[in-house]
Amino acid sequence: MPKETLFGDPFAQPRFDEPYLAETVRTTLHRPVDRVAFSPLPGDASTRQYYRLSLQYPGDSPDPETLILMQLEHPGVKGETDFIRVLKFLQGIGLPVPELFHFDRDRGLLLLQDCGDRTLEATLQSADPATLKNWYLKAVHLLADMQTGATRAIGPDCPAYHLKFDVEKLMWEMDFMLEHFIAGLRQQSLKNTARQKLRELLTALCEVLAGQTPGFTHRDYHSRNLMVHNDALVLLDFQDARMGPSQYDLASLLRDSYVPLPDTLLWGLVDAFIQKKQALENQPIDRDKFVRVFDLMSVQRNLKAVGTFAYQSHIKNNDRYLKYITPTLEYVNQACLRQAELKPLHSALSEAIPEF
Repeated sequence: MPKETLFGDPFAQPRFDEPYLAETVRTTLHRPVDRVAFSPLPGDASTRQYYRLSLQYPGDSPDPETLILMQLEHPGVKGETDFIRVLKFLQGIGLPVPELFHFDRDRGLLLLQDCGDRTLEATLQSADPATLKNWYLKAVHLLADMQTGATRAIGPDCPAYHLKFDVEKLMWEMDFMLEHFIAGLRQQSLKNTARQKLRELLTALCEVLAGQTPGFTHRDYHSRNLMVHNDALVLLDFQDARMGPSQYDLASLLRDSYVPLPDTLLWGLVDAFIQKKQALENQPIDRDKFVRVFDLMSVQRNLKAVGTFAYQSHIKNNDRYLKYITPTLEYVNQACLRQAELKPLHSALSEAIPEF
């Protein structure tokens, strides 16, 4: 079995063919098509598979129109998926998300707007410092707009309304890290007392985070889930949204495993977010308190990411994320050293993770 695949499950077959696609496009977009070609797109750590459709219309130019087809893990979907419900919610409050053209419940297929191939991560790879700062300011301002607007507008129709980053959920992610990173990938066997002490310290951290005023949280707001389309950012991968601390998505963006930022830029972006949020909500924000929770959230969020990377390797035989573990742990290290209350946790993590 290969150690990794670019296209999700290597054994999953498309639940469609060209005649099905041509008929679906014809009835959905109300345009006849001469030909519909499709090709798989590189996947991430997801159970969904994506295909780009190239549509050739009668008498069209050589450059075909393109759409994205999302194939869910299972067919026979009952009702709308969380992805669709959150998409409609965000679209309803004017946020940039791909347009949904069609949903085939029986086959588990979604036909979506194609927002291109340029993620924010890819855009930044060759960016000069001024361009990088400009894109991150756009991302920070979009985050503030999303968080404020969605928190004000959210109701029972949005799945995130019923979900919260409580202690149980936050600790589930920490236990996932203990199981798949420390015990699984690193094969570190902790004594019962050491494991209990570490869990107690992690629980105390999660209690502080769960006690923050909850707001709408994308939950995976980072450079690989922001597309650059028509010189603006488009939100992706928002189906797991839930209510949580204001700092959650900001930590995901600025303590991104894939794009490290210089400290000067990072703290300037934190200040830009605070200023934007204050203006939108017309309420002052205590910067010291905000930064304290930002650091605590960074610790939890990045330990969770390490657990996910380890799971991909240890369980899914996908080693493409291993290179991100060391820089992600360094984020945890920096936050622990900056906040005095995290020193006991830092010591416990140092015992459990030799390279930490």
